[in-house]
Amino acid sequence: MPDLGYAQLPVPAGGDAPVGPAALAALATALDPHLTQHVANQAERDSLYAVAPIHTLVSATDGSLWLKTATDANTWATIYQPLPAWRTISLAAGYESGEITPQVRVHGRQVHVRGRLIRTDGTPFPMGGVKVADVPADCRPAQLGNWAGGASLAGDPMTGVGRMEVLGNSSSSSLGTSGALCWYSQDGIQVVSGTGPSWIDLSGSYWLD
Repeated sequence: MPDLGYAQLPVPAGGDAPVGPAALAALATALDPHLTQHVANQAERDSLYAVAPIHTLVSATDGSLWLKTATDANTWATIYQPLPAWRTISLAAGYESGEITPQVRVHGRQVHVRGRLIRTDGTPFPMGGVKVADVPADCRPAQLGNWAGGASLAGDPMTGVGRMEVLGNSSSSSLGTSGALCWYSQDGIQVVSGTGPSWIDLSGSYWLD
């Protein structure tokens, strides 16, 4: 029985014995790794194809497409995945949504954050570090997520920018535990006449790994 094509498909030739069922089974077995497998979602992919051979291609109902890249369990490359919806962030006590609702979205291995925060009592943001929110469990980085966050320039602030950090699974801080979203700035209530930023902008992104 010769093997044909790049996939080396076993196809009976004229001189082969008439073993139809066995030949069809061999052909189906050889074809299977080259087909696009269909699932409802990523959870079903992980359940059914966790140890599938390398190069297995799986498509979900929403159009997501993944390629198995290693023999390890559920090691996939994302070929395409629709953008997920934005989700609201759990705010720390003393803080509330500003002009733009604080939200988060995970796309692949990257987390995107947007929104503005104000203090509930209307006072300016303090100097140093403060915990302002918590991100969902699936948005917690392995180590530490950080980016530059904007702030109001009204009043006495001199820079209008601070540092945003999301504490990771391997990081620790007196401000909170894994998933805590913290704001650090040198502009605050102690600066000049005591009027720091009236709001901060959370917009930025960080990697999960």
